[in-house]
Amino acid sequence: MTDPYKTLGIQKNATAAEIKRAYRKKAKEFHPDASKHDTSEKFNEVVKAYELLSDAKQRSIFDESYFTRFSKEENPFDFSNRKIKVWDYRTWLLEKEDDENRARLIFFDLMHNREDDAVAEFKRMSMERSNFRLSYWFSREDFMDYGFILCEELVIRQEYYDAFNLLEQIIRMEHSFQYFRHFFPEVMDLARLVLKSHLEGKVSDELALDCWERALELGFGDADDALFLRKMGAAYRRMGDHKTAKICEDAAAELKSK
Repeated sequence: MTDPYKTLGIQKNATAAEIKRAYRKKAKEFHPDASKHDTSEKFNEVVKAYELLSDAKQRSIFDESYFTRFSKEENPFDFSNRKIKVWDYRTWLLEKEDDENRARLIFFDLMHNREDDAVAEFKRMSMERSNFRLSYWFSREDFMDYGFILCEELVIRQEYYDAFNLLEQIIRMEHSFQYFRHFFPEVMDLARLVLKSHLEGKVSDELALDCWERALELGFGDADDALFLRKMGAAYRRMGDHKTAKICEDAAAELKSK
């Protein structure tokens, strides 16, 4: 049996976020459409490895059966019985209050099974510092990868406005220069889900209108834009601004007629 951890180039204790990021990286490398050579076999191995490791039950079964044979081997990197004082990077980050190290703390927690802490810190920094941007402190690729994983965690925790703000940054970056490529539909689908199903009635009309208006510039297509405009019209009517509501509804009808 092929070791899926080796296939994806990750450690056995890799987090779900690390598995997903490794999969994206390997899939881009071996996708048949992106290579001059026949990489279909390697690509299929990567897909199978991800499918196994992204399923918690299947991963547990694999770990128990595959790694049992190695359980008696000495691990030269196991320092559990050695009296060595290890520098705690997270503790060091927690002592820092500058934007860069708080951003690094968010992504560190995100990749080390502390998703709740990562989301809480991101929310705190976003509320307390209006100019706080994760994208300032990471490479474009790292921000887009980790940022999208953070978006997923925000959606899970019903932090929809913050999720859309991050998704918008990622979408605009992708439009300026392709990075996600084969995975970009996944980004757009998550943004659509937030815009269509998780704003109305769950955030204030003012915040929802802000998201829908910005979404009109992100290239979702006429059908989606028409829906966003109808939602904007309904929100403006709830707010008593019937004139603006009519403008939105007329614009939606014009897009639908196309």
